[in-house]
Amino acid sequence: MEKKFEELVGKPNISPLSIDILRQISLILKGQDNGCLCSFIHKSYESLLVVERWVWKVLSSGYFDEWINDEHYQEFFYTIASFNKNLIFNNDDIELSVKAALLLSVSTDQVSSIFKQINQTDNDNEMFITVASLWFDNHSCFIHYNPPAHAFPITDHINQYILHNYILSNQYKTYLNELSQSVIPQSVFTAKMLFYIRTCSFSIFSYVNPNTHKISCTADELVHWIRDDYLQIVHIHSLTVALWSKELLGCMTQLISFVGGLCWWDGHSKKQIKVLFVTEQIIYDHIEDLMRIIDYRPFHKEMKSVRSNDETSIMDAALMILMRMVQTENISWFFRSNVSIQNALSTLGEGALYDEIGLSVYGILGKVLSDEQLKNLKIANSMGVFFFNMLEKAWHHPLKKYRQIRIEYLLQGSVNLSKHDFIQQETAKMSKIPLFIEMSDQYPIVFDIIWALSFNHDIQQQLRSHSSFIHKLSQLAKESNDEQMCKTAHGILWNLEINHQDRSISQSTNENTFHIMISYSHKEKVLCKQLYDELTKNGYRVWIDFDQMHGNVMDAMAQAIDRSEIIIICMSEQYRQS
Repeated sequence: MEKKFEELVGKPNISPLSIDILRQISLILKGQDNGCLCSFIHKSYESLLVVERWVWKVLSSGYFDEWINDEHYQEFFYTIASFNKNLIFNNDDIELSVKAALLLSVSTDQVSSIFKQINQTDNDNEMFITVASLWFDNHSCFIHYNPPAHAFPITDHINQYILHNYILSNQYKTYLNELSQSVIPQSVFTAKMLFYIRTCSFSIFSYVNPNTHKISCTADELVHWIRDDYLQIVHIHSLTVALWSKELLGCMTQLISFVGGLCWWDGHSKKQIKVLFVTEQIIYDHIEDLMRIIDYRPFHKEMKSVRSNDETSIMDAALMILMRMVQTENISWFFRSNVSIQNALSTLGEGALYDEIGLSVYGILGKVLSDEQLKNLKIANSMGVFFFNMLEKAWHHPLKKYRQIRIEYLLQGSVNLSKHDFIQQETAKMSKIPLFIEMSDQYPIVFDIIWALSFNHDIQQQLRSHSSFIHKLSQLAKESNDEQMCKTAHGILWNLEINHQDRSISQSTNENTFHIMISYSHKEKVLCKQLYDELTKNGYRVWIDFDQMHGNVMDAMAQAIDRSEIIIICMSEQYRQS
């Protein structure tokens, strides 16, 4: 078969191929399932490279009128696009360099020529735009699933052009305005409109996060550019999800993905969320809009184990935004008080084949729900196994990832979940403390996880058996220049009842005792200062930490508690999460 394929691909040129050659090449490519694709690519690599280069050459030639409306040519291009998509999603055994050579076998001049033809065509439903979109979509899939691909110059060229000539164009805003209507005629979804909204939005979403330093505008500017249209579009159409056409689903998916990517622009800034949601009510309204989409069960039935269709992608994108919202805004109460939202997320997480969706669901619920609420969900029993399976595989992967999920994201999710009692007990039963200790040398965030876990009695016993780790904690508590690391190390040692200082108090020394201790989150410092001033004005001796304690914080807190008759806890969302 490889020999026949080699003979066939020796014949392509700029002129139209015979129908027979097109059919034979298509038939061979269609026969490459997941079981034999890797072998086929390695044996026929040079021939495949000829085909891929020929396609880009034809697309950029300017003579598409000669072939584009021929059904056999159309089938041929769809077959190659499907073959390439399969190559991207289903074959970890194929080297990244091989994939890149096949999928990115195009020059900047060829890409510029394709863009020029899209711009110049007067027919908004030109088949050429549809075919070219398939190639740009596959490029976006490739760079999304293979971040090193972002380093290729062709990727920069494609996305810089798309950003400045399509995303930031008046035509893009015109298409958004058409989408913001409650009733959209099917005629609106032209090939050019879908290229702008679906293909270009997807391209920037895939490109933006690892390349923020290459983007000439800020995330705030892009969010502001799209914000009003985006919120209006999502709100209106979330009310009629069951009526969405395939084209509307594709547009909604990539718009939500685009905004989700902007919300995660640099991984930690809150500014984009503040720009996107100018009032608190808009936040709650958008949560409800996204939840209507997430809870649409027919989408659940179509979800895949990879982000390869719109139904899977829109769930992943909506959860990306929800995750960013719960991380940056004080909205946990909204989730805790809404059982229907909890159940919808739990149902999605339970049935998700795509691990990133499960990870997001568990991360959101672990962040916002109380221990009792989380434990009562159907998915509670599988959460520990789910996380530890991914975490262990990521730790032993040479690139420190599980599929496309970097270990850093898994560890961040573990920080939230490790605060829950039933997760702590599950960790103890599965004896995962040695895994965390091993990872702590490379990832400092693991110490925060261990501190949370160390409130569990069984885990305390397991930690005490690792004398070298205890010695390491003692050194960090005394010698680390990182204030947070010192605090964390002291916290773990305190829970293990190691290095407790003598807290005996002389009963006759009133100067060292207090009527009241105020315990609060430093984000509520202004309010608690008012409380402190009022109490001291009325003659009470009050202990409060205005400057955030340093050194052995646990002992300082313990001494304050011992010396105070009453503890006032200023409960807030920040206090709960602390």
